[in-house]
Amino acid sequence: MPANKRGSAPFNHANLKLVGRIGNIVRRMGAQSVIVSQTVAARFGLNTTDLEGLDLIQLQGQVTAGQLAAATGLTSGAVTALIDRLERAGYVERIDDPADRRRVLVRIREGAIVEIAKVYAPMQKRMIALWSQFSADELTVIEDFLTRSLELSVDCVADLRDGR
Repeated sequence: MPANKRGSAPFNHANLKLVGRIGNIVRRMGAQSVIVSQTVAARFGLNTTDLEGLDLIQLQGQVTAGQLAAATGLTSGAVTALIDRLERAGYVERIDDPADRRRVLVRIREGAIVEIAKVYAPMQKRMIALWSQFSADELTVIEDFLTRSLELSVDCVADLRDGR
């Protein structure tokens, strides 16, 4: 049997049950993430897509509408509507791209997400306490697992959009 990507012991059928359990946990985490987003979005009068779009903008610092469309899979029209809603609600602002006057960047308005961050802060504090119980080596494996899983998920969504 070939070794796995990390070069450790080869995969065997005994691991199949563990892989299945991990798959179920990842699915449950995805569902729980949606539930958290819906709950927080409702608290602020947003829809889930708008809250997640806001988070993607915050993670990047600033984005173009095209980058946001690529990250979300939304059409250009839907992204424009999302940005318009977030701008009307006071969360984001459009600014000219200093490197390219034809482009517009979208960024979080200063202080605009303080109240949203306060809602997430207790959960983030508890998560950091949990994650801090793992060793650096364990966290490296977890980071690798999550990074490669995320990249694969992005690829799979692209395949679905392309009808594959």
